[in-house]
Amino acid sequence: MATEPVVEFAPAKINLTLHVTGRRADGYHLLDSLVVFAGVGDRVTLRRSETLELSIVGTQAAALAARDDNLVVQAARLMGGGVAITLDKVLPVSSGIGGGSADAAATLRAIARLTGQALPDADGVLQLGADVPACLAGRPVRMTGVGDRLHPLPALPDAWLVLVNPGVSVSTPEVFRALEARANPAMPDPLPDFPTFAALVGFLRSQRNDLGRPALQLAPMIGEVLAGLAAMPGCELARMSGSGATCFGLFATASAAAEAARRLRQARPGWWIAEAPVQK
Repeated sequence: MATEPVVEFAPAKINLTLHVTGRRADGYHLLDSLVVFAGVGDRVTLRRSETLELSIVGTQAAALAARDDNLVVQAARLMGGGVAITLDKVLPVSSGIGGGSADAAATLRAIARLTGQALPDADGVLQLGADVPACLAGRPVRMTGVGDRLHPLPALPDAWLVLVNPGVSVSTPEVFRALEARANPAMPDPLPDFPTFAALVGFLRSQRNDLGRPALQLAPMIGEVLAGLAAMPGCELARMSGSGATCFGLFATASAAAEAARRLRQARPGWWIAEAPVQK
């Protein structure tokens, strides 16, 4: 058990690829995704409490209510409650970078540290959402099935991300409903090694995010974000993450990513923009 308070980082989840490979009879979609985590995210701080409490602070706090359907509350209930939680919300909500799932996973880890409890079983974690198992792992993985199957990745080279959200929320169910093809090719198996940044970029360019087109139809501003990222010097790949609307640019150096973020903030002061390394 840890001393109070317990603080856990909830990094942004980035889908470098996202292939929709089928649909089960129960309506859940089958995915094949290369998932990494960025060095930017939310934080949860926990203390013991007689009742389950959640307060939300931070730059994105106004967009999220501390209600019973909040994934942080659901995760705490899964672990038995009895904690007061402060969520420092930095990531935009409903933005395709797994903010809610990352917050839920961080809450599970924090309660386990605080109380000495074991983490829930795989089925319990998956009940919180398809992205929560990957967020609980917190390391680069290939995610298949409905998000329940996690496969280790070859070692990744150093890489940096610039994340951009134009302030548009996109409904994941609506994006999936707008998807025209639901049985698309998976990534190759096994995946190749990625000994260099160039090798990683070369592979990613040959892959897809199948939700990109339907998300763009629902939120055309995504096209402006992708164009803005692609125009930045040093941006080797610009793609949407998850179901959007957050997009990422992939850079070989921290300085190139920082300069791109600076230029984008100057050009689009109303957008949410963050630069961060890919965590290994």
